[in-house]
Amino acid sequence: MADTAPQPSKRKREQQEDAEAAEAPGTDERGTGVGNGTSARVHLPFSGFRVQKVLRESARDKVIFLHGKVNEALRDGDGEDAIVILEKTPFQVEQVAQLLTGSPELHLQFSNDIYSTYHLFPPRQLNDVKTTVVYPATEKHLQKYLRQDLRLIQETGEDYRNVTLPHLESQSLSIQWVYNILDKKAEADRIVFENPDPSDGFVLIPDLKWNQQQLDDLYLIAICHRRGIRSLRDLTPEHLPLLRNILCQGQEAIRQRYQVQGDRLRVYLHYLPSYYHLHVHFTALGFEAPGSGVERAHLLAQVIENLECDPRHYERRTLTFTLRADDPLLELLQEAQRS
Repeated sequence: MADTAPQPSKRKREQQEDAEAAEAPGTDERGTGVGNGTSARVHLPFSGFRVQKVLRESARDKVIFLHGKVNEALRDGDGEDAIVILEKTPFQVEQVAQLLTGSPELHLQFSNDIYSTYHLFPPRQLNDVKTTVVYPATEKHLQKYLRQDLRLIQETGEDYRNVTLPHLESQSLSIQWVYNILDKKAEADRIVFENPDPSDGFVLIPDLKWNQQQLDDLYLIAICHRRGIRSLRDLTPEHLPLLRNILCQGQEAIRQRYQVQGDRLRVYLHYLPSYYHLHVHFTALGFEAPGSGVERAHLLAQVIENLECDPRHYERRTLTFTLRADDPLLELLQEAQRS
């Protein structure tokens, strides 16, 4: 296992949609409320939870996505929709030995020669489950988290201008939660580093999928201060100072805070992104983060080099990515390419 991370800041229990811990491409959103985390005991933002459907589950990632009806008793049986994501948290190096000290509760599954398998029931403080809530949930949220077949599609620069961009502009996906972070209205205590320059600056913040208890799955996000840069497609040489700052200053901030060198980090952008405000992912190189595959991730160092070589690279380049089979954008792009 990796070395233990330094003492983390308090964790915020708000929703970040990219739940890219088991994420298919989608839109990264958070709840409308703002605020920072607390160690005090709190309650869910609704009463009751009647399971309607298991939207998705993964035995490998130890995560399950549930759609439920809530507040039915308060609304004469006409409940509201909510999504709850339950995820087993990784082991913490400094605490794992506590599982085997004393007399742990064990149930034997089988024993054969030198091999034995048990069910071990850890104490409460070592058995937390990360719980992410989307409430109230819309039909878009339900479709996002529902497991779907994926399709690979190629998007030309012309496709982007004529099909993808108009489609995105027709959607009503709020990124107010991004502005709350940039304006220090939420999660201010979680910011690891900030370059406050309004044009070429950014904030670096731990992704909510990382509990900051170990470095194996280190995951941070750099969010640029400058507004109006939606994605890779908008990047031109004008943005090179910003991109270089994110790469160099982000790596240095992580080295100082977590003692992880730059050559042990994967630094990349998503296309299509989870939300349309420019942001960059920093993950541990050995961590197979969702969305880090070749069909979605673009290494920031290569993005910088591409723009240095061709100022219109991302305006003209054909980009390949996946879409869900029921995504309206997929049908729009396929129709445009058939005509």
